[in-house]
Amino acid sequence: MARHNELGKKGEQLAVDYLIKKGYTIVQRNYRFQKAEVDIIAQIKDTLAIVEVKTRSTVDFGNPQDFVKPKQIQRLVKAVDEYVNLNKLNVEVRFDIIAIVRQGNSYNIEHLENAFYHF
Repeated sequence: MARHNELGKKGEQLAVDYLIKKGYTIVQRNYRFQKAEVDIIAQIKDTLAIVEVKTRSTVDFGNPQDFVKPKQIQRLVKAVDEYVNLNKLNVEVRFDIIAIVRQGNSYNIEHLENAFYHF
């Protein structure tokens, strides 16, 4: 489990670096509300990107983005609604997934914008 956690932390840092390079501002990391945890809240122009980071050491069991479950999406939506209301933000909200797969000593990063929608 410790190895998995390290990979996850590494993945989140890679995702943050990637987003910054793409012109995003990191607003918050690991925002918690009830049972939900939002990995990264980032902003680009008038859009708040809610980013779920999925890091895997292999795609043998499926792509990282395939591991975001409907229940998790519902929790994320609830958490983000709370965050936006609490901070009285007037922004578009978009849900993204950054899928990271380790390949030897490097990482393949795929940014899926609008990966899922409000229910």
